[in-house]
This record gives sequence, structure tokens and C-alpha cells, in this order.
Amino acid sequence: MMMMLRRNPKPLSAVLARFGSLASSKVSPSSDDALACFYNMLNTNPLPSVHEFNNLFSRLVRTKRFETVISLGKEMELVGIQFDAYTLNILINCYCNVHRVDFGFSLLGKLVKLGFRLDVIVFNTLINGLSRQGKVDEAVQLFHDIVAKGYQPDDFTYSAVVNGLCKYGKTEMAVSFLRELGCRVNVVAYSTIIDSLCKRKSFSEALDLFSEMKGMGILPNVVTYTSLIHGLYNAARWKEALALLNEMLDLGITPNLVTFSALVDLHCKEGKVSEAHGIVETMIKRGIQPDVVTYSSLMNGYCLKNQISQARNVFDEMVSKGCTPNAHTYNILINLYCKSQLLDEAKFLFDEMHRNGLMADVVTCNSLIQGVCQVEGPWAALQFSEKIDAPRNILTYSILLDCFCEHGHLDMALTLFDEMQRNMIKPDCIVYTILIKGMSKAGKLDDAKQLFSRLSKEGLQLDVQIYNTLFDGLCRGGLLDEAYVLFRKMESDGCLPDRRSYNVIIQGFLQRKDLPAAKQLFDEMVDKGFPADATSTTFLGDLKAIESILV
Repeated sequence: MMMMLRRNPKPLSAVLARFGSLASSKVSPSSDDALACFYNMLNTNPLPSVHEFNNLFSRLVRTKRFETVISLGKEMELVGIQFDAYTLNILINCYCNVHRVDFGFSLLGKLVKLGFRLDVIVFNTLINGLSRQGKVDEAVQLFHDIVAKGYQPDDFTYSAVVNGLCKYGKTEMAVSFLRELGCRVNVVAYSTIIDSLCKRKSFSEALDLFSEMKGMGILPNVVTYTSLIHGLYNAARWKEALALLNEMLDLGITPNLVTFSALVDLHCKEGKVSEAHGIVETMIKRGIQPDVVTYSSLMNGYCLKNQISQARNVFDEMVSKGCTPNAHTYNILINLYCKSQLLDEAKFLFDEMHRNGLMADVVTCNSLIQGVCQVEGPWAALQFSEKIDAPRNILTYSILLDCFCEHGHLDMALTLFDEMQRNMIKPDCIVYTILIKGMSKAGKLDDAKQLFSRLSKEGLQLDVQIYNTLFDGLCRGGLLDEAYVLFRKMESDGCLPDRRSYNVIIQGFLQRKDLPAAKQLFDEMVDKGFPADATSTTFLGDLKAIESILV
């Protein structure tokens, strides 16, 4: 539908005085001024040339006001202004950008009908439009059609086809397309496919293509190297990433922001935080300003080493240089403060997030709830979680359940467990382990056994941790025989006992002074390669002393 706009023209001279000559102005007009200028032009007698309208449309396109240009183009036609080839090219571009490439092809037909000469630029626009709409097979077919008709594709043509294929997961087809074209393809097309392969973690194929392009005399650039380095270091293939970085530097290719950021994160993950900080300083000296990703990686490196003051210094430096922290940045520091039980500092940062218009995610909220649990106890944590009105996920409930159980408030833990199920959050083995431990601690072993027995009915694959928790509760409650039966049954249930399983049962028999049974289990444990803990090792020494006396 054509946009109906009120005509209330300003004097044309006033509009042109503000923007300068339409042909020479580099200023992009606001919507109101652009419309005022357009209608003043329509009301001028004689009408300005189509060239003047094209200039206005070009400036509107630069600000992505495609719908406006399409509407104004329709009004131009209504008053009888004839389009030239440049006008039609602008409109084809606008239709492709609003995902109406079909209208773009209609205007292509008009170009032909009016006798205008077609060039590769208009075909590039249509190929790009098809690719962006996901019609990549049609984009490839159009490419082959224009080549068959004698048009010479340029670098943009190749890149548009390759971008579309990679964007919609047809990377193998993109590689075939590339090899079909051979050395005519530029580094941009190769880099696009290499980046797509790295994102799919197809590093062997990416490295093969990288070697292939070099063999064809196509020199990789910073984008090519960065895609490979970033992909390899994310896959923990750090040595290969560093080798490529050194190769890149040897060729005199200056790393860009993404490369440097990957390198900072790489060093932090290897525990080389001082070296990572040195890289950040090198970036700044070279005029490359670190971004929020770079600073966050460096902060995380210091946090992994529990170096609170250094992490905070990086945060403050980041802010002082005008780089705005995001929610992830705040979460890194909040989590460190909570782990260090510096709850006031963590809460201050949390409030600062909100003052800066950032919404805390569930990760940040869980870190704080965990911190409040450790410092102020379960009731304060529950009150805090209600105050911040954060959505609760399974980890939130696990934190609160564990804290209430540890402090002996089993009834409140069960109330939260019921709330969790009402909220359609399915409990996992961790949640059930917490509750079984809490029930055992409260002396409610029948409830613990009943809860355990219903887990397999709910389709949960029981892990060794939940068995060990029940073993421990049963042994402490004097139900060693039941614990032992369950211990022997767990392997047939598909869960192998671990070191803790053996040590819990062994110590149960020791407390009952059943030395033969304890010794049998001890030998079995050692035969399976599990180390004994301190209590079991002490038992072995005592057992040998007893045996020597009996002999």
C-alpha cells in the first residue's frame, strides 16, 4: 500500500540551504526533512531532474530507510517522473533489503523493457537478496545464468553466493562452488567458508581449505587467520592456534581486535594472566582499544586465580576508558565476590547493574543467592531471591534446598521442592541427592528410602553420588545390612561403585566391629584400583596389629 503523506512543503531554497546542494551534500537527512525536501521538489516548476531525486534516495538508502524510498518512488511515478537506470537500481536494492526480491526481479524486467544496459551490479543486488531470503539455490542458479550470458562476476558476486550458502548451512556446497571457480575467487570468499567451517568445528576441513587457498596463490588476511585462531582456541587446540598466530605475525599481518581478544582469553585459560595483561597493553599501544569481550576475558583470568583486587582493577580501568560493562562482566566479578564471601561488594555491583539499565540474568542471581546462603543463611537467601524477583531455575532451587537441608529446615526444603514441581521444573539427581541427604540427617530414613525407590520410576538414571548419599544415611542410622544389599545391587542397576561407595560401607562394618567383612571389602576395593581414605588406611594398620596379637 502506498504511503500517504501530508504535503506541507517548506520553501525549496530553505531546504537546500540547510543541506547544501543535493548533488554534493554528504549529510543524511532526517525523515521529516527528507520528506519535506521531496515534496518541495515535486512542487517546483519546472520539476528537478531525476538525478536530483536519485541523490535524495541514495542518502535515504545509506540510513536504511528502504520502505520510505519505495513509497516515494511510487509517488514519483504517479506524477509522471520517468525513472532512469540508476533509480531502478536503487529501488531494486530497496526491495531486496525488505525481503521482496520478487519485486526486484519485476523492476529488472522494466530495465530490460526500457532498453537500459544491464551490468553485474544489479545482478549482485539480486543474488544478495536471494541469499538473504534463504533462496540460496536460486542465487547459485542466477550466478550461473549471468556467467552463461557473458557477464563477468566480481568479488562481491562471489562473496554474496558464498555468504548465502554458509549462512544457511550449505558449507559443503560453498566449498564445491569455490573449487569450481578456482583462482577467480578472492580471499573474502575463502575466509567466509573457513569461518563457517570453524563455527561448525570442522577444523580439518578448514585447515585443508586454508592450505588449498595458499597453494593457489591466494594470500590469507587477518580475517582468515582470526577465524582459524579463534575456532582452534575455543576447541582447546591452543598449540595450533598459537602456531597460526606466529605465522600470521611472521607475514607482517597485524592482529585485529578479535585476534587479540582470542589471544588474551587463550592465555587466561592457560593460567598466564600476566602475559594476557601484557597483550592488552600491547593492543592499546598499537591503537587497538580492547572491547568488553577482551576486558571480561582478562577479569575472568584473574578470577580463576582468586585475585580479587586485580580483577577489580581491570573492571575500573575498563570503565575509565569508556568501555561499558555488560551483564557477563558484572557476573564475573559478582561471582568472585560471592565465593570470597564479600557479600556487600557483590550486592553493590548488583545494584549498580540495575542503575546502569542492565538486567541480571539467572547466573548472576544464583551467584548472589549462593553467597547469601553461605554468609547469612537460608532464610535470608530466600528473602533475597524474592526481593530481586528473579526467575528460578533448577540450580536456584538446588542452592536453596541444600542450604535449608544443611541448616536442618527439612520442612521448608520440601515446601520449595513442591513449588519447584508446580513450576514445571523437573528435579534431577542433584536435587534428589540433596533431599535424601537432608532426610537422612533429620533421621527420616524411611522417607529417604521411599524417595530413592521412586526415582527409577520417574525415568532418572541414578548416579553414584545419590547411592553414596543413601549408603551414608543408612550406615549412620544403623541400617548397615540394607546399605550393603543396596551396595551389591547398584552394579546390576547399571551404576558402578566408586572409591567413596567402598569407604562408606567399609567404615559401616568397622563401626559394627565386623572386621572380616570390612577386610573383604577393603581387599576388593584395592583390587579394583581405588585408593583408601584416611579412616580405611588406619583400619588396615589396626587390623594388622590385631592379627599379629591373635597369631
